[in-house]
Amino acid sequence: MNIKEKDSLYVANTYGRFDVEIVKGKGSLLYDDEGKEYIDMCTGIAVNTLGVADEGWINAVTAQLSKVQHVSNLYYSAPQAELAELLCKRTEMKKVFFGNSGAEANECAIKVARKYAAEKKGADCNIIITLVNSFHGRTITTLAATGQEVFHKDFLPLTEGFKHAVANDIESVKALVAEGNVAAVMVEPVQGEGGVLPLTKEFCAGLAAIAAENDILLIADEVQTGNGRTGALYGYMKLGFAPDIVSTAKGLAGGLPMGACLMNEKTAGVLTAGSHGSTFGGNPIAAAGALYVINSLTDELLADVNKKSEYIFRTLEGKPGIKSVSGMGLMIGIETEKDAGEVIAACIEKGVIPLKAKNKVRLLPALNIPMELLEKAVAVILEAAV
Repeated sequence: MNIKEKDSLYVANTYGRFDVEIVKGKGSLLYDDEGKEYIDMCTGIAVNTLGVADEGWINAVTAQLSKVQHVSNLYYSAPQAELAELLCKRTEMKKVFFGNSGAEANECAIKVARKYAAEKKGADCNIIITLVNSFHGRTITTLAATGQEVFHKDFLPLTEGFKHAVANDIESVKALVAEGNVAAVMVEPVQGEGGVLPLTKEFCAGLAAIAAENDILLIADEVQTGNGRTGALYGYMKLGFAPDIVSTAKGLAGGLPMGACLMNEKTAGVLTAGSHGSTFGGNPIAAAGALYVINSLTDELLADVNKKSEYIFRTLEGKPGIKSVSGMGLMIGIETEKDAGEVIAACIEKGVIPLKAKNKVRLLPALNIPMELLEKAVAVILEAAV
């Protein structure tokens, strides 16, 4: 059997895979089992922050791999402590809990919010408001937080205590807060799986005001938007609000599984010994990769992300076959006249790998993608859209 046949026979049928087997890559180029070259506009769904096989990242990970691969959180580990310090200094947050995924980071954020509210206001104060079209993970609780019923229907009953407001409609948030017992509001700066829809600065300012007036925690879900993806270290920084809790994952460790929940001064003391944990969280190899990634996200690189973003918007908006372009930084959604799936298939045929979000073609290239490759990929997308 070939790899595709083995996959079909032995791997759970949870993915609608494209008919491509990726065997290697370098930077923003990928190669399949037949040697065909592709420009990577997906990066493993915003995971390979600096592209494939970045030399500095490989060296950082390999150096740690030759020392110790795992110690558990019963012992101190330099890469984990140094990464926590770096994240806190770059964000002005105070504490970090490390897990392995975005869902785990969001589970931690939810636990912190509910524990904080229970201690301050009583156990009945446990409602968390999220947004319609949000996506917060695939565990039973993060599915409940997700504001899309299509993800709910096969797994009922879900965890109770979540209500969904409308993105960029502050009155809908106020209405839910008025119902009482709200512990937190959790939002993605850009709704990725919901269609690459950014929040507005005005809406975020309104959220911050409501949170301050009612002692409600504000959680920024930066699983996909974080780690330079929006052209800022974290998306909330572009939108001008200061969350109490930040969750992130995906691109944090540049290709290794790692999630993190960052807590500010208000929430830093909520978790105590035994109140939460993770066997693999903060694994030294993943932490070494993440240290390299975060240190690589300089002001110069982030400025370049914004320049590339402006290029994509400028080149695509108003062109034949393009209905709209949305997003922030190098997290972009393209609404096409043709079915998005048809456009994506044509792009893959022509050697460009994008992905989909709702009815849109979604772009999540490496933050350091060379400009000549980006220009070539955008040209292919324009051609495929007509």
